[in-house]
Amino acid sequence: MHFVFIIMFNLNFLNKNTALLAIAVVGIIVIGVLVFANNSGGNFSFFGIFGSSNNEIAQKAVDYINNNGLSSTPASLVSFSEESGLIKIKIKIGPNEFDSYVTKDGKLLFPQVIDMSQNSEDSGGVSNTQPTEEQKQQAAAAIQKNDNPTLEAYIVSLCPYGVQMQRVMAEVVKTQPLLADYLKVRYMGSIVNGVVTAMHGEAEAKENLRQICIREEQSAKFWNYISCYIKAGNAEGCEKSTGVNSSKLSSCISDPNKGLVYAKKDFDLNDKYDITGSPTLIVNGDSVSEFNFGGRSAEAIKSIICAAFNSQPDFCSAQLNTAQAAASFSENYAASSGSASAANCE
Repeated sequence: MHFVFIIMFNLNFLNKNTALLAIAVVGIIVIGVLVFANNSGGNFSFFGIFGSSNNEIAQKAVDYINNNGLSSTPASLVSFSEESGLIKIKIKIGPNEFDSYVTKDGKLLFPQVIDMSQNSEDSGGVSNTQPTEEQKQQAAAAIQKNDNPTLEAYIVSLCPYGVQMQRVMAEVVKTQPLLADYLKVRYMGSIVNGVVTAMHGEAEAKENLRQICIREEQSAKFWNYISCYIKAGNAEGCEKSTGVNSSKLSSCISDPNKGLVYAKKDFDLNDKYDITGSPTLIVNGDSVSEFNFGGRSAEAIKSIICAAFNSQPDFCSAQLNTAQAAASFSENYAASSGSASAANCE
């Protein structure tokens, strides 16, 4: 089986009067993207349907999703249309509908594209605008305060921007370990017929549950595991290298009185706060935008949690990394572009 990773690009504009400055890689779709070889030599063919109608290709795509474990809940075809030389298909999985795309020759299936014809103001994709100090102070003043605040980041584990937020939070914890007591990663999803489901299918659901179980039962290993996982998505390798007790983890994942109970708490909070995008930040029960504090950087996240204290601890005076974190899996902390990306997975 051969895999091709589709790299998504967005346009980064300084303003409307300047020329194109850069094309920033904003994420790598690591699931649902497959290249389909010939039937010979032990490889397989995705469709083998050159010349098929758009309707047939759309239905074959849905059949492929259902027959190859890309969704733990059966997918159904809602509609299809042509868009920019691709077949756009609307798929229903459980109560939710998603747009995916198939090439007209039936060879490539991928779940997301970015419209490069829109600038950042139209798409919300990339923004170079940083808040002023006065705007940061106003945003901080609007956050409800208490003596023991919690910043919760709701993500899914295969969303490039969810991984980006985990990278930011891991950097905060590495630099100021005491802040770990005030940060929590939570996960988006649902439970259908006793099985965890996720935005991007079964692989993501399994990884979400893995991370939930490590968080709940091996919390001392959680941030080390996340710091490893965000580099290349190597779950099994990261379990070993960070000392996660795999037997205990397997028990949590397989025992519905453990893993499912922990996951349901996250998912119930999804509903309570009406979480729709990865990442979404909740502080002391209220939604907050990291872009009011400087974007997806360690300094911005520190500023948010510190703004939620009645009396700020000493670590709030520390200056953390102000660079925007890289999206998706990356060995490096910082993004190749210094601009703040407001993109998320929905």
